[in-house]
Parts: sequence; C-alpha cells; structure tokens
Amino acid sequence: MAPTAVQLNPYATFLGTLDPLPVIESTPATLARLIHGVDDVRLTRPPAVGKWSVREIISHLADAEIPFAFRLRQTVAEAHHTMQPWDQELWARHYGALSAHDALAVFTALRNWNVQFVRAAGDAVLDKVVTHPERGTMTFRTILETMGGHDINHIRQIEKLV
Repeated sequence: MAPTAVQLNPYATFLGTLDPLPVIESTPATLARLIHGVDDVRLTRPPAVGKWSVREIISHLADAEIPFAFRLRQTVAEAHHTMQPWDQELWARHYGALSAHDALAVFTALRNWNVQFVRAAGDAVLDKVVTHPERGTMTFRTILETMGGHDINHIRQIEKLV
C-alpha cells in the first residue's frame, strides 16, 4: 500500500494548496513581526505543561532548518539518498537556556541560505527521489512541502501565544 500525502508529509494539511516556496521564504519575516515587542515573560511561558513556549518553538524551527538543509542538499547531490531522522525532543532539552531572538536570527540566516539553494537548484530537482526511513519514498518537492506546512503549523501556535 502506497503512503498517502499525509503519511509522507504530516504537515500537508497545513500547507493545503499553497506553493511551499513563498511560504518558507516569508516565514522569517512573519516570525519577526509576531514577536516584535513581545516581552520575555510571554516569549518564555509555555501554554501548558509539556507544551512549548514561543522561545522553544522558534528554537525548534532554527534546529529543524539544519536537517532540512542537509536533506535538500543530499537529495540533489546523491541518487536516491536515504535521509536521517532526528528526535526533536532530544534536541529540545536545552531550549530553555536559549534566546528567542537569537534563535530567530539563526533560523533567518539558515532559511535564507536554504531558499537561495532551492532557487539555484531550480525546478529540475523537484521530482528527485529521496527516502525517509519512517515515511517512505518522497521527492525534493515533498521536503519543501513539509517545510512549508511545518512553518504554518508553528506560526499558528505562536499567533495563539502572543
């Protein structure tokens, strides 16, 4: 049985029919606008026990951009690359010691670099195949769609918190 779009990309429902590139390109500015002038108390207060604060969500986005960067480049560079999954909860253990504004600066720099890479790679790589060990075979385009849906999901969370 072939995986569905949601199995391949659990964030597909957030993206819907939107083009992922404009979404991922606009996310740093959206985040900057959302947290502009927000005090540290609101940035660091989790909405509930076990839920991430704004600072933790932005730190997670900065961290997630690292594997996204590698996945995009490996998909282009190698024939049928198998990507490495990562455990976001293990990576999140130190978010409480980080600054939301520093995390946003890192995310913005990495995201801008990734957008430049995607634009330079062009449409020819969109259907290049890659494998996710837990989700199955997907394409470069699926990675972009995952990034876009992931962004929208976390932007909505932040909108509720600020």
